[in-house]
Amino acid sequence: MPSFSRAFFALTSLAALRLTWATVNGPVISANFPDPAILGTYAFATSSSNINIQVATSPDGGVTWDLQSGVDALPNVGSWATANSTWAPDVIDRGDGTFVMYYAAWSTSQSTHCVAAATSISPVGPYTPESQPIACQTSGGGAIDPAGFQDTNGTRYIVYKVDGSSLGGGGPCGNANGEYSTPIMLQEMEVDGVTPTGEPVQILNRGQFDGPLIEAPALILHNGTYVLFFSSNCYNTDLYDISYATAPSISGPYTKASSPLLVTGDDGLTAPGGATPRLDGGFMVFHATVNTNPLIRYMYTATTTWNGTIVST
Repeated sequence: MPSFSRAFFALTSLAALRLTWATVNGPVISANFPDPAILGTYAFATSSSNINIQVATSPDGGVTWDLQSGVDALPNVGSWATANSTWAPDVIDRGDGTFVMYYAAWSTSQSTHCVAAATSISPVGPYTPESQPIACQTSGGGAIDPAGFQDTNGTRYIVYKVDGSSLGGGGPCGNANGEYSTPIMLQEMEVDGVTPTGEPVQILNRGQFDGPLIEAPALILHNGTYVLFFSSNCYNTDLYDISYATAPSISGPYTKASSPLLVTGDDGLTAPGGATPRLDGGFMVFHATVNTNPLIRYMYTATTTWNGTIVST
């Protein structure tokens, strides 16, 4: 039975665009399925149990979900990368019979995570990786959490996090001293969705209420407003959350909402994060922690209703 979140707030960026109440369902996958992404009736998640990219399917439009046990959408992570450290996938339909998966994997040459792309003629794979990653941001600590986006003019982009928190700084997930930057970057892509063009642009960074980092970006366009979902604070603490920011143009400026969308305690959740909305903004998937040692995160869903300039998730 859906329950209603206590999180209620107005966006400070656009007074007319407000979030009201959250309707959460789940867990819908009672297995470790962190950093979930959604494409129609398919969901994808970070590596677990020697599976590089996990897959789940829904027989009823997203109400119930079935983990495809033993199915690895990305059995080959690429010659530049090592297996079983493959994080936060996202999958897009390129519209020409090809699906593109974005993912982060550990680069043996860079000793950081890099974001990369792979392609398949089936949404569940197997995906074939490109020969080289899209971005590594080695000096900044690596690149993780890629997600695809296509603008109304057809231009393709990805967003991702520069993983400065991996460089140290203490605390449960690094950067407790605030020494390192963890920005969200916007990278334009060629029409093939796998080839970067131009230089990445920073569109968001952490603020005073974000703890040591922001991460897990996902971008949609709704009624002419760019909406960037993200998580802040440490993924392995109860402070982890789901937030978002809005902008009038894809490159910003983005203004964060005055309060997170979901936090620990809402709907009985612990450390909700890693949200991916459906392209139309009507639905999203995310994870929440159910066990801390070892860390296990189940998948949940939230329905989202937009009425003019009002959104309820």
